[in-house]
Order: sequence, then C-alpha cells, then structure tokens
Amino acid sequence: MITKWLFAPVPKGRIAAFRTLIYGFVALDVAFFSGWIRSHGDLPGNLYQPLEVGKLLHLPTPTHLIVNTVFWALIPLSLLAATGRAHRLLGWTVFVLYFEWMVIAMSYGKIDHDRFGLLIALAALPTAGRARHGDTETTEAGGFALRMTQIGVICTYFLAAVAKLRDGGLAWFTGATLTRSFIRRGTALAHWLLGIPGFTVVSQFGIMGFELLSPLVFVLKPKMRYAMVAGFYLFHLMTFSLITISFIPHQVAMASFLPLEKVTPVVWVRRLFRRPAAAPASEPAQEAV
Repeated sequence: MITKWLFAPVPKGRIAAFRTLIYGFVALDVAFFSGWIRSHGDLPGNLYQPLEVGKLLHLPTPTHLIVNTVFWALIPLSLLAATGRAHRLLGWTVFVLYFEWMVIAMSYGKIDHDRFGLLIALAALPTAGRARHGDTETTEAGGFALRMTQIGVICTYFLAAVAKLRDGGLAWFTGATLTRSFIRRGTALAHWLLGIPGFTVVSQFGIMGFELLSPLVFVLKPKMRYAMVAGFYLFHLMTFSLITISFIPHQVAMASFLPLEKVTPVVWVRRLFRRPAAAPASEPAQEAV
C-alpha cells in the first residue's frame, strides 16, 4: 500500500514542467534572491560555524574562490538542466552545488527553513527519468520524485509546528510572537490589524492548526487537495502582505502538488514556430472544349 502511494504514476509532461520550473528557479534564486550569499566568501574564516551536515561531510571553510565558483557554476548548469537534457548528470551536479550553496548560506548563525522542499526536489529529480513537455505517458519514477518533494513541503509545515511547541510550549498560542513580528517588520496593513483586539492570538491558533493539519492534504480527493494547496499559497500571500516574508523557494516546490502538465508553454512555442504543411498544388483547370 505504501509503495503504491509513494510510486503513484504521473504524466511525464508533469515531470518535464516541474523540472523546468525547479531548475529555472534555482538559476533565478542564485542570481537574485540569494545572491547575498556571495558576501560570505569575504568573511573571516573564524565566523564559519558549519551545519552538522557540513561537519559530517568535512566541507571546506568558504573562501572567495569557493563561493564564486559555486555561484558561477550553478547559474548556467541550472539553465541547462531546465531543458531536461542529461537529466542525471546535470541534475546531480546542480543538487550538489546548491546543497553547498545552502550550507554556505546557513552556517553563519541564521538558518532558514524555506528551501527544504526545494532541496528534496533537487535530490529527487535526477531519479525521475526522461520526460518531455506535453507527454501523457505515465511514470512511476517521476511520481516518486514528486511524492518525495510533497513530503518535504508538508514536513516544512508540520515540523515548524513541532518546533513551536518544543521551544514555546502551549504559551506560543497566546504569546506575543506575531505582535512582535508586526511591530518589528510589519507593513501598514499589519500595523492596522494590531488595533483589532485579539487578532494576533487568534491568528496564532490558526497558524498552529494549519501547520499541524497540513498532512491531511495527502488523504483528500483531488479537488479538495487543490483547494487546500490554494489555501497554502494564500497563507504565504498573507504572510508577505503582513511581514514581507515570501517563502518563494518553498512555494516553487509546492507546485509538485499541481497538474503542471496542463501548462505547456514549451509545446505552445513549438507549435508557434512549426512551419505549416505545404498546401497541395491545385489541379490545372481543364481546357474548354
């Protein structure tokens, strides 16, 4: 039963679309959203406090050369991987480089959790096999890659709730977490909502319930599942509108829940540039007798 669920087949077109989305985003992320990581190559080595996985793998202390090599390698390799060619070689290479990029990012005191699902996607996609945009043939290997990504996405929510309960206990529900966030980095909308008595406390109960119940997405029927995923996206839209935290990498990985094979821009472009078949030559008119 669990094997059937883990390897539930999906259209290859969905894998092709998801692959293009993930690798295209990696290039965008490295160039823009996480470009600040390059500055870590210029920091003193004694500030580097590697993550446990960095210690386990004996990863080197970031230097200017190491950081910039990873940066300049990731962008073109990610764009090449987005085409779906050499999916194993390019896929594993991008995963290793982006993994190192994240270790460099998170080994200086602040650890984000918005890229866990994305890292799982990068680790799983090389195993998904070949796939072309618009291909309706199903694949179990591709289904497994998407399922692993989905589990990573939901673990991000569920384990965040576990961490809240572990560190804050039941007091997290009625504490001033959101109030402090609204005051420290809130938008005009957040400051206005602070004037509503009890709004932040009610919101904290809602956030905890949403995160703890997030695994239910796996047992819902397709229409309800899509509605719940839409709720996830709405949650992040509200978060950004209130405290400008975007969680974009997580939202990109969350596309693993969507029927991406129905969005086929590559197929549309192929049709646009495909030459129309030559019209058959008309028969010569018969001469009048």
